[in-house]
Amino acid sequence: MKRLRVLVLTHEDLVPPESLEGLAEREVERIKKEYDVRKALVQLGHRIEVLGVSDDLLPIRHTVEDLHPDVVFHLLMEFQEVAVYQAHVTSYLELLRVPYAGCNPRGLLLARDKALAKTIFRAHRIPTATFFVVPRGRAGRLRRGFGFPLIVKSLEEEASLGIAQASVVHDEERLAERVEFIHDHIGTDAIVEPYIEGRELTIGVLGNERLHTLPIWELVFEKLPEGSMPIATARAKWDLAYQQRIGLNNERARDLPPELERRIGRVARRAYRALGLSGYARIDLRLTPGGLPVVLEANPNPDLSHDEDIALAAQAAGMEYPALIQRIVRLGMAYRSPWKKAAAG
Repeated sequence: MKRLRVLVLTHEDLVPPESLEGLAEREVERIKKEYDVRKALVQLGHRIEVLGVSDDLLPIRHTVEDLHPDVVFHLLMEFQEVAVYQAHVTSYLELLRVPYAGCNPRGLLLARDKALAKTIFRAHRIPTATFFVVPRGRAGRLRRGFGFPLIVKSLEEEASLGIAQASVVHDEERLAERVEFIHDHIGTDAIVEPYIEGRELTIGVLGNERLHTLPIWELVFEKLPEGSMPIATARAKWDLAYQQRIGLNNERARDLPPELERRIGRVARRAYRALGLSGYARIDLRLTPGGLPVVLEANPNPDLSHDEDIALAAQAAGMEYPALIQRIVRLGMAYRSPWKKAAAG
C-alpha cells in the first residue's frame, strides 16, 4: 500500500507522545493503545496526524478539510464522556465522506446495547444467555424464570467497567445492591444474566464482507482466591499487581479439539454478521463444561494494544503487529460506506 495520510482520533487526554521514556508505568498503561497504533503507522511509512477531541466535532471537520486524509483511524471510545456517542462520531465521519478504520456506526450501536445484541443473537439462533434489563430508577428484583447465581453488568459500557467479583450475586439482596451500584456509579441501565460456568474465551474477527477469524484466546486464572469467580473484572483487566497476584494469563486456548475450534469460529462469524459489524471486532464467549460456546457479547473496535488479545492472536497466526494495523487500515478504506454507494450511482 502506498504512503497514506492518516488522521488518528483519540481523546484529548490520550494523545500519545513520540516516546514513552520517563513516563510512569500507570501513565504508559493509560495511553498504550494510542501509542502502539501511532508507532505502527509510523513504522509503516504513513504520514500521521493525531487529533485529540473531547466534546466538539468541529476540530474533526477542520482537520479533515485541511489534511484531506486518506483514512481516519478511529480510536475514540467515547465522546462528550458518553460511550454510545462513539458511534455518532463514526456517523459524522460518514457525513464528511472520509474512509475510517474501525466498525461502521450501525454495528457500533447494535453491539453497544447488550440487550439488543442478545435479542439479535437469539433471533439468529446464536447461543447466548437469557437476560433482563433493569432501567435506572427501578429496583433490581428477580424475574420469573431466573435463578441464582446471576451476573449484573452495565447495559452499555465496555472494558469491564462496573464488573467486579461482587457482580456475581447469589441472593435477592445482593442483586438489588449490585443493580443500584450500576445505576448510581456507572450511570447506565443494568443487564442481568445467568452466570455461566466455563472457560473465558475470546476470538478476533477481521473483515467486511469476507471474514477471517484469529486463533482463540483464553483468560486463565491460575491462583484465584477461594470463593472468587473466574470473570474478567475491571481490576483483572487493568490492575497489573492484581493480575500477578491471581496468576492471570492471557494466552492461546489449549486442548480444544479441531472441530470445536471450527465451531467457535463459525459462531463468532455468525455473531459478527448478525450485528452487521465491519473492520475488526472481538467476540467474547464462555465455553461450558459440556462444550457449548455461548456468546457473551461482541466488542467492535476493541483494544488494539500490542499485548492485548487481538494483537497477540494475530501474531500467533503469523501477522506481526504493524501488519495487523495495516490490515485494519485496508479494511477501512475498502468498506462500502453509504456515501461510496451513492457516489457510485
